[in-house]
This record gives sequence, structure tokens and C-alpha cells, in this order.
Amino acid sequence: MAGGIQMPGPVCLIGNQDADTLVLNEDALRILDGITQPVVVVAIVGKYRTGKSYLMNKLAKRNSGFALGSAIQSKTKGIWMWCLSHPTEPNHTLVLLDTEGLGDVEKGDSKNDMWIFSLAVLLSSTFVYNSVGTIDQDSLEKLHYVTELTEYIKLKSVTEKDADESPEFKRFFPNFIWCVRDFFLKLEKEEKAITEDEYLQNSLKLKKGHSKKVADYNLLRECITHYFHSHKCFVFERPASGPMLQCLEELTEDQLERKFVEQANTFQEYIYKTSKPKALSGGLTVSGKMLGYLTISYVEAIRSGSVPCLENAVVNLAKIENMAAIHDGVSSYECEMTWKQSLFPVDQEKFMELHSDCERKAVEVFLERSFKDDTREYQAKLMLELNQKFEMFRKSNEQASETKCRAIIDDLSVTLEEQIANKFFCKPGGHKEFVQEKEWLITNYMKTPGKGVKAQEVLEEFLQVKKEVETSILHMDNSLSENQREMEKQMMENEAMQRKLKLEEEKQLRMEEMLKEQEKNFEQQAVMLKSKLEDDRLKMQKENDWLIEQKMKERDALEKQGFQDKAMMMNEEVQDLKTQNQSDPFKAIMKGIGLLAEAASLVLPGVYGKISKVASKVLQSMCGDSDSTLPIAHKNQSR
Repeated sequence: MAGGIQMPGPVCLIGNQDADTLVLNEDALRILDGITQPVVVVAIVGKYRTGKSYLMNKLAKRNSGFALGSAIQSKTKGIWMWCLSHPTEPNHTLVLLDTEGLGDVEKGDSKNDMWIFSLAVLLSSTFVYNSVGTIDQDSLEKLHYVTELTEYIKLKSVTEKDADESPEFKRFFPNFIWCVRDFFLKLEKEEKAITEDEYLQNSLKLKKGHSKKVADYNLLRECITHYFHSHKCFVFERPASGPMLQCLEELTEDQLERKFVEQANTFQEYIYKTSKPKALSGGLTVSGKMLGYLTISYVEAIRSGSVPCLENAVVNLAKIENMAAIHDGVSSYECEMTWKQSLFPVDQEKFMELHSDCERKAVEVFLERSFKDDTREYQAKLMLELNQKFEMFRKSNEQASETKCRAIIDDLSVTLEEQIANKFFCKPGGHKEFVQEKEWLITNYMKTPGKGVKAQEVLEEFLQVKKEVETSILHMDNSLSENQREMEKQMMENEAMQRKLKLEEEKQLRMEEMLKEQEKNFEQQAVMLKSKLEDDRLKMQKENDWLIEQKMKERDALEKQGFQDKAMMMNEEVQDLKTQNQSDPFKAIMKGIGLLAEAASLVLPGVYGKISKVASKVLQSMCGDSDSTLPIAHKNQSR
């Protein structure tokens, strides 16, 4: 599948060396590096020997793959990965992550379990917790890792002392699904049937009171509710009985309990239908390649003794992706211009038209892939590299023009050269005939189309070479008086001077036209950047709206349960998000275009003042404010 991969079976993504050291598998990372499609990442965690791997194999539509095991030891060590074409979403890859069992007594290191749990949360878009029996206090206490996530995951690299980042966890954390295996109770409450989701929600309800026991009871439930979203529950009856449980991967569905098969199919279809692609804050969809970068960043942080930080991981990812975006943009420009090179030579206007079209496409390619280029550092690098490529193709066009013009003159001057060689003009009246032949050559040369930008320069070079020949012929023409010779010589000098002035004027005009085109192209870039910044703002606003909706549901539930103080705290979080959505969008756009103007002033010498005016013009057209000015550093004005 284009941009994706179809693995025959799972491979270890993160190994567990000596039970307490995480090791990245380079082969698995190379697999992710080859996946350019968006990835839907489903991770499962839970106590060892609870049937996690069976559910993962079910999602892979296979009986075997992830090791099920039939003994008391945990078969899965570290985190194993299986990448497959998504069954229902075209051009998406389903990434299944099966984790080693939590609470394995052979490991003897609970911190290792915490890192596995944290990595599953960080990497997934859907997080499945698998347990056996019922959802009771004991099973919830086994999920105590959730309460420690604030110590094992950081959102920002720098925070105020004692600052609580947990209200933002829901923005970054995955969907939460609780799978209860070997479930034997009736789904009833007060003799009324309830759904699986209602069963989970009832289990997550808080107790009233101020004792430590009540606080401990509520903490885990609050963390599950506030950190994750789209809480979903599935219950599964025992799949088989007796010895058959030890060979599940060898059994067909006909040999499993009918109810269990129905429940497993429902779980499978729900995952396929509702699990979203992995995304970063701001709505950036993660590809397999990007998931690999994130995995490296998180594991290296753990191995160095620090805590995985989402902001640092995203910053590092942004550096890699933005450099790749520059490469893609420049490659697009070079490929398009190379294809158009077959049209060379072309005149200045046509060349700038070709350049502008290719530059626009290159910037589109760059903006499509780049993200978090808040200082416009990478767009500035793109502009610099595009300007270098522009110069390369400009010289190529000039060379093509020069070659063609020389060929035209060589063709038109065949007779003239033969006459000069045969001393045809060395006679009375010879100068007049030479001038006539020269004028014929100039006229026909100027009439020849498609000469390109070097037409005048090549002609002038030719005439300069023939000037000495003409002067010699003039001196040998005995039909002319000395006075006539002086007049003809002066006329020659005047014509040469006029041609030189015309050539200088043409060069100056070409330079002015090029600068105007650069201003126009910058305006085009500024408009495209404005559109991207507006799109980014709308994505963030949409994300905030979703978060507001989620938190308002939590607030309403807390009020209904009588926790007014907690509801008020949740309401403050809602108000903060609403305030973010009401911030002035123009300021961010103005800053972005201002920074782009600074970059342009460095990359495009001699157009600083004009670029600044063009940038202000773009902003004024957006807001209708004639007083809009850009915060561009004065140090660049000397350029």
C-alpha cells in the first residue's frame, strides 16, 4: 500500500533488557520510517496472562501473531508492534502495540511497569486496559499507574514550580477503553439492565467525604475521568473452558463460546470505526515516520534518567519535519523548473512567470508539511534555498539564451564573414556596403523570435568585435573624403554609445522587474502563510471546543453528584479554554507575517523597505486597518 506497510507478523518495538532497561529495535523503527500514511495506534496494557494478545490478534484479523502463551509466565516483553493496512480507512495504517504484562513477579521492578504504561499512553490514539473478572476496587487499584502519570509525563519543558499540568492531559491523551475479561455478573443496577458503559461510569463515581481513605478512593477515578476521553467499556465472557483455554490460537471461532465471539466482534468493529489517527496538539496528524521519531524521543528521555516531555518531543519532531518540509519544497521547485527548462531560453517576463508558479507550488508543499515554525526560521531557510535555485535556473536561462543568440548570429553572418575573409569590402564604396550588410544582419537578428534575455548583450558583443573591422574598412575606402570618414566614425561611436545605454537601461529594467516580481512573490507567500496561520488557529479552536465540551460534561456530572467545589474548579478550566478561543487572531498572524518579512529582507537584498510595505498591505487587506504596521527589527533596514 502506498506510503504504508503490511507486516506478516509483529516485531519488538521497545525491548526490555535485563527487565529494567528499555532498548529500541532499529528494524521496527525502519518499518515506521517507511510509513508516510496517518497511523491509528491502538495500545493494550494490563496484568500479565489476561488475554491481551488475543484481542490484538483479533484486531489484526489473525488467529496468531502476538504471543498468547499458555504458561504462567508473561510471553510479551517490552512493547511489540504490528503495522497493517487499516481495514476500513483507506490510506491509513493500523498500528497495534501489545505491551508486556503489568505486575509480573519475575521482573521485580514496578518502575519498569510504569514506563511501559506511560509509553503506551504517549504513543497511542486508543488506549485499551485489559483486566479479568469485574471492575471493583481491587481491579481499579491495579490501575494505580494512572495516578502516577503526572510524575512520569511532562507536557512542557519549563513550568512554574508546583504547576499542575494535569488539566491539559485530556488534550494529549488517547481514548480509554476498559475490557473486562471472563465477566460473570449480570449487567444490572437496582434490578434494571444497564449498558457496559454505564457499568464503567458507575464504577468511576466518586465518594463524598474528606478522609484520606475517601481521597485515595476518588483519586484514581478522577484521574481516569480527567486524563482520558471517550471512556468505553466492553465485557467478555470466558472464551472457552478447560484445556481449550491453553490453545486459543489453534481454535476456530466455531470452537469458541458464541457469546464471546459476538463480544469480540463488537470490540473489533468499534475499534475500526471510532479509533482516530494519532494526532498532536493543534490537530497535526501523525504518520508512521513521525511516530518513530516520538518513540525515539520518549525512550531516550527515559534512558537518560529524565521524564518524557511532550513539548520537547514535538520540538525535536518539528525540527526534523520542518527540514524535511524544506527539502520537499525545494525538490518540488527544482523538479518543476527542470521540466520547464525545456522551454529555455525565454524572456524575463516568461521566466519570472515560470519561477513564480514553481515557487508557489514549493511553498504550498512546505506549508503542508511544516508545523510549529513559530519564528518562521524554516520558511526563511526555504526562501534562501529557493532563491539559490532561482539564481541557478536564471543563469541556465541566460546560458541557453546566449547559446541560441550566438547560433543565430553565426548563421546570419556567414555571408558577411566570407566577404570579410575575401576582402570584398576593401574597395571604394566598400564601407557603405559593409554597413548595409551589417544593418541587414541586425534587422534579421532582431526579427528572430525566442532569443531570450541575452539578445542585446550577444549582439553588442558581436558588433564590438566587428568594430575594428569596420574601422579598417572605413580607412581603406578611397571614395570618402577625410571629413566624411570623420563623420562616419563619429556616427559609429554614437551608435555604439546608444546601444550601450540601451543595454544598461535593459539590464536596469530587468533588475527592477525582478525585484517587483520578488515583492509579488513575497505577497503571495504572505497570503499563503496567513491562510495557514488562520487554519492552525481554527484547528486549535476546534480542539479547544472539543475539550470544553468534554470538561463541561465532567463538570455537569460532578454537580449532579453533589461535588460543587470540584465542579467550580472544572468550570474555571472551561473558562480558561473559552478565553483562549476569544484571543485576537490578528496578533498571531501579524507576528507571523512580520517575521516572514524580516526573513525576506535578509534573503532578498535590496527589497527590505518594499517587502515591509507589502507585508503591511497584506495585513491591512485582512483587517481593513490602514494603521497596521509590522514589528520588523530596525537592524535590517540598512539592507
